Amino acid sequence: MIVEKQLIRKISWRLIPFLGLLYLIAYIDRQNVSFAKLQMVDALGMSESAYGLGASLFFIGYFLFEVPSNLILAKVGASKWFARILVSWGIVTVALAFTQNATMFYILRFLLGACEAGFFPGVLYLLTLWYPSAHRATMVGLFMIFSALANAIGGPLGGMLLDLDGLHGLAGWEWVFIVTGIPAVVMGVVTFFYLPDSPERASFLTADEKAWLGAKLASEQVDMDESASHALRALIDPRVLLMALCFIAFPLSAYGLSYWLPTVVKSFGVGNTANGLLNIIPWVLVAIGLYTVPRAAAKAKSKTPYIVGPALFGVACLLLSALLHNHALQFMFLCLAAAGIFAGQPVFWSLPSRFLKGAGAAAGLAAINSIGNLGGFIAQNAVPWIKDATGNTIAPMFFLAACLALGAMLVLVMAKTLSGTEGLRGAEALK
Repeated sequence: MIVEKQLIRKISWRLIPFLGLLYLIAYIDRQNVSFAKLQMVDALGMSESAYGLGASLFFIGYFLFEVPSNLILAKVGASKWFARILVSWGIVTVALAFTQNATMFYILRFLLGACEAGFFPGVLYLLTLWYPSAHRATMVGLFMIFSALANAIGGPLGGMLLDLDGLHGLAGWEWVFIVTGIPAVVMGVVTFFYLPDSPERASFLTADEKAWLGAKLASEQVDMDESASHALRALIDPRVLLMALCFIAFPLSAYGLSYWLPTVVKSFGVGNTANGLLNIIPWVLVAIGLYTVPRAAAKAKSKTPYIVGPALFGVACLLLSALLHNHALQFMFLCLAAAGIFAGQPVFWSLPSRFLKGAGAAAGLAAINSIGNLGGFIAQNAVPWIKDATGNTIAPMFFLAACLALGAMLVLVMAKTLSGTEGLRGAEALK
């Protein structure tokens, strides 16, 4: 007899730390630009707004190639496609160290987004192949904890690499890109040999375990309609489009805060290394939120409060950080805001697989993530523009708070809409 708890633990120890390590590398490579900015802006003679545009072009490449990438992953398997993603984004990250002008910076940031496209929704899709629905929010939360660890590690790492300025004739910002890009290339090779594409191909599972898991997952999909596995229909499914619209606010506020936080802390008058160390604190709180909120949601009948509640907490903290003038209190509320922004996202991501499967899940998850991540494009242009227009480093937090509040309200609309739509299994999670 297969004991579900033991099987889930066995799968999790094999997959989650490894996938999380890849996400940690991805997130550092995505966020290293926020520390490189502290020197790179002057080195290339760019304004804050111009640099923000270049940084944000990552999300345009990401948006354009996300859905095709995830559909290819579903066809060729995670091991091959993740290996390609990792190696290509690592090469582009290293190439950023040799940026000569703004145009080259814009091109490489766009290419970085195109290369990384499909990784995050690819992992979400992969989790639908390995975990029954009751475990997915918790597993997404555990996986996303590595993004918090990435920011915690990336902060002091970025600060220390900046302080290598002049070593071997390279600027500090050049060291940032070189040192953070190489691990992606190395792990891409490892991924090809280590990561199983599906439970059926997993050598670490017994035949009985594979059979039980396959039957369990099939039983959860038996009531889905025929279009659930159709990729094109998923892209025009009103539920997918509504979730994508809701999700925009979360990357917008998350990237707006994580991209700008080193600049805010620098305005307090601290050095590069101290700045990096201080930036560990918010991501410790994010990790705690990502661990506790999805676990609490898994035991609750209503999921909506576990998405909306943390978001509204984040709104309040962002507003307080902008309204107060004491630097210590500002920093404290920015740290708490980060936790609020991230904590409910794993619960959100557990919902699409309730009405999508197969190629439909691959396409739908990628569509939600790609459209939602346009919020990152908005944030990395709006935040420096607001700072330039107001001359106030903390003023952009009002904008982030407003966007996050709107996102929380849209989640409530989504909940009401889905719960009132007869025959949609996706509504069950939001009643």
